[in-house]
Amino acid sequence: MRTASFAAAIVCAQFSLSAYGQSNNDFHAQVDQLADRVESRVIAWRRDIHANPELGNREFRTAKLVAEHLRSLGLEVRTGIAHTGVVALLRGGKPGPVVALRADMDALPVTEQSDVPFASKVKAMWSGQESGVMHACGHDGHVAILMGVAEILVSMKDRVPGTVKFIFQPAEEGAPAGEEGGARLMVKQGVLADPVPAAIFGLHLSSAGPIGRIGYRSGPYMSSQDNFKINVKGRQTHGARPWAGVDPIVIAAQIVLGVQTIQSRQLDVSLEPSVITIGAIHGGNRENIIPDTVEMIGTIRTFDEGMRRDIHKRMQQTAQSIAQSAGGSAEFALFEGYDTTVNHEKLTERAVASLRRSAGGANVAMIPKITASEDFSAYQKVIPGFYFHLSARPKDLPPEKIGPNHSPLFIMDEAAFKIGVKALTNLTLDYLSGN
Repeated sequence: MRTASFAAAIVCAQFSLSAYGQSNNDFHAQVDQLADRVESRVIAWRRDIHANPELGNREFRTAKLVAEHLRSLGLEVRTGIAHTGVVALLRGGKPGPVVALRADMDALPVTEQSDVPFASKVKAMWSGQESGVMHACGHDGHVAILMGVAEILVSMKDRVPGTVKFIFQPAEEGAPAGEEGGARLMVKQGVLADPVPAAIFGLHLSSAGPIGRIGYRSGPYMSSQDNFKINVKGRQTHGARPWAGVDPIVIAAQIVLGVQTIQSRQLDVSLEPSVITIGAIHGGNRENIIPDTVEMIGTIRTFDEGMRRDIHKRMQQTAQSIAQSAGGSAEFALFEGYDTTVNHEKLTERAVASLRRSAGGANVAMIPKITASEDFSAYQKVIPGFYFHLSARPKDLPPEKIGPNHSPLFIMDEAAFKIGVKALTNLTLDYLSGN
């Protein structure tokens, strides 16, 4: 329910906005004031979500919190999209285009080790094992920031020249085994229809840089992500008589080295970077037995679709050829994941000015490509999109107390959230007004 004090705040905000002129300076100054006003609520929402994290496709509590807030603002709200997704629509008081804003809601199967008072104590089952659950990638902040942006834009509704679609997405980190989820399922279930946005914006919080720094890049920005499994088949024998069998462990070792030559010797490294990583090897159960099989799993990261397909082909050829040369065999299975996150060139050019107004020009810079992946790319396959990173590394903690994203020591300085609110709000209003 909307409280009387909150309703009064909205009325006051609308009144004060009507007193402002139509100049861009007044427009952005008012965003700054409203971001100051909503900051404490954004921090409170984030702490509540952080203390109560939920894994992909299971974000029931988070989705309820979001939906109740959006309804209290008087927005048109739909729930249950892609399992737990929430979408809300703000129709502005003036005609204009449609823009979408996205925040991801899911946490990770990580046991928190930070000592913040709102640290997660939640446990859940993931891949058949009990694990701690933690917002170790900033999604709690993403949700809270977008809730704050919605509140500000509602208070400015009469001046908003167009329509804003708020997308709160589940399962960015991946759906449970056997389930669909994330941005692809949101798109499949019509999140970009009725009305169709002309553009979509999103941000990602990080502990990698000084607080308040914004990083962006035009074109390929974050890599695609594909996983693979290689089953190497040999012939079991006594460890003292390797010539009596075929050793899949030695074959697997040669494959590990062989696939690395794909990047270093078979691809034009001046075009785009790529990564091939073997993340786990399983085989054998005793020191003096050469096993029948070895299984390897890993990941591939690329920024170019042609190079991506070429690596897939070369991975299979390399694994099979090495295994055959040693008298064994290899089966290569590919599991395609997220596409490359590609920032639209013209949209990026327009967005940079908005970011500089929000964070200060010196704090906004183009950064190198990122080999992590994001399913925000699924929206960008349909409509132009712009995605950026906002640093939230606490300045008063020693480096050993601050973990990177996905670490049990991941921690953020909440002062960055107001910058995120201003950035997304300014991006939205500048785009809709054509500034």
